[in-house]
Amino acid sequence: MKTLFILLISAAVFAGAFFSNRDVSKADSASADGAITVNIRYTGKDGAARRFAEEMIRSGTVGAIRAEKGNLRYEYYQSLDDPDTILLVDSWTDQGAIDAHHASEMMKTIARLREKYDLHMTVERYVGAGTPASEEAFIRK
Repeated sequence: MKTLFILLISAAVFAGAFFSNRDVSKADSASADGAITVNIRYTGKDGAARRFAEEMIRSGTVGAIRAEKGNLRYEYYQSLDDPDTILLVDSWTDQGAIDAHHASEMMKTIARLREKYDLHMTVERYVGAGTPASEEAFIRK
């Protein structure tokens, strides 16, 4: 029980550091119809994925990505089941915004850091469909 408590406290501290600059109104619109969300799981050894995410934030790269036209969400989460995995939830208004991001200089920085930390990735893409009215009753806001 003590170990679980320490893990939860660590996760809360970690989350606070990563989400302190989150624009809630912008992020909440990421579930809008047509928005594209990309979930990227970064996996490394001995905390490499977390160090990658921390450097992305510290270097200002995350802030710059969040400021890009069409970005709705760019947030890191740490797995409680696998501390060597970090999840990036990355949402954009449309494919054009993603393409512009991929053509930006920031992608060179991201690629360099992925290599530096020897990270491996899995990627999932989703297109927002909104929340059906029948499910609204189950969502506590």
